[in-house]
Amino acid sequence: MKKTRIQQRDIDILFNRYTASHQNPLNKLINFICIPFVVFGLLGLAYAIPFPKLAFLGQYAVYFNWVSFVIAFSVYFYMRISPILSYLMLLIEFLMGYGIMQLSDWYNTGGPNPVKVFVVILLVAYTLQFIGQTIERKRYAFINSIKFQFYSPIWLLSLVLRAFKVKY
Repeated sequence: MKKTRIQQRDIDILFNRYTASHQNPLNKLINFICIPFVVFGLLGLAYAIPFPKLAFLGQYAVYFNWVSFVIAFSVYFYMRISPILSYLMLLIEFLMGYGIMQLSDWYNTGGPNPVKVFVVILLVAYTLQFIGQTIERKRYAFINSIKFQFYSPIWLLSLVLRAFKVKY
């Protein structure tokens, strides 16, 4: 009988490498909590960068800013990997964008400065992730660390989809 070899997709190889450095249950929990906060904080900081007013957009100019480019890039980047994960990230980023805009509106009525909020969120989330990586005791190269930052949100989504037995 001839054995057939199942070829792994690039995304599966990448996620397997990422998963190998996230075996400790506490580190996994930290990542489940921190990865969405990192994405939220980074999107929030991109939103805070002043963007020129484009008159041709009319009333929709307020919705077009630097975070629009970040979302567009992430959708394109993730689409090449997995359309389903890309669509889910788009939905999540839109929801986060709504939260960012609400925080900005709150600031206009006397709430906290959103930039400070985003910086604190990122500092706490990255500190917790560093602690999680220390608990894991598996360090990866700096270049992999940067690469993993791009892939970690869809890795997290892939785990959720696997739990519900949804193919991506």
